[in-house]
Amino acid sequence: MYFRQILRTQLLGTRTAHLHRLHLVCRAERPLCTTSDEVRLAEKASKKYGFPAPTIFSKVIDKSIPADIIYEDEKCLAFRDISPQAPVHFLVIPRVPIPRISEAKDEVAELLGHLLVVAKKVAKQESLVEGYRVVINDGKHGAQSVYHLHLHVLGGRQLKWPPG
Repeated sequence: MYFRQILRTQLLGTRTAHLHRLHLVCRAERPLCTTSDEVRLAEKASKKYGFPAPTIFSKVIDKSIPADIIYEDEKCLAFRDISPQAPVHFLVIPRVPIPRISEAKDEVAELLGHLLVVAKKVAKQESLVEGYRVVINDGKHGAQSVYHLHLHVLGGRQLKWPPG
């Protein structure tokens, strides 16, 4: 029994060291945000931004705060997420403040289509040739943490299903 414990400790220790080295090699340049962080932020945001109000994305649009903008036109812009969930993770946001996809009016259908076309263009620009995921979070249960419509585009690795 004692011999098994020593052997198990040595094997697990070796495996842990190997996994740690692998993690150091494979990890993204920026730390990934945990799921619990996103849910907590969504709960906080739903209380704070449940109605249209200026958001952090408003400040990205008017460039009063810095962002790594990778695409911009008269209708929208795309920039890298500050809490990436994948090696490539960027957001596409409309310049018009639409709080939630569920609150989008039929009149903005063309804009919503434009956001998807931009997501496709930027994904190609970012070399996501193996595929990518486009996500729109809506409301508290959808883990929406900023109440300004935004598309997440994630790629650069095999994504899992189901996502949540």
